[in-house]
Amino acid sequence: MRQKGSVGDRLVVHGHRIGEPARDAEIIEVMGDQGPYRVRWSSDGRESIVYPGSDTYVEHFTAARRRAVRS
Repeated sequence: MRQKGSVGDRLVVHGHRIGEPARDAEIIEVMGDQGPYRVRWSSDGRESIVYPGSDTYVEHFTAARRRAVRS
């Protein structure tokens, strides 16, 4: 069962090939019960819609942690 993400949480996508780094993004909109999510990628700030799969996980942040990350 996949984790449910919330606005401000971090979505991490594992690399698909050996040596390929994971990518991460901030969830900026929850569009369904367990996704899709509108996200902002940390690498370049682009926004996209992601349908989470078995290669993703959600890192939950407390409200205080979300404020600290944005500052």
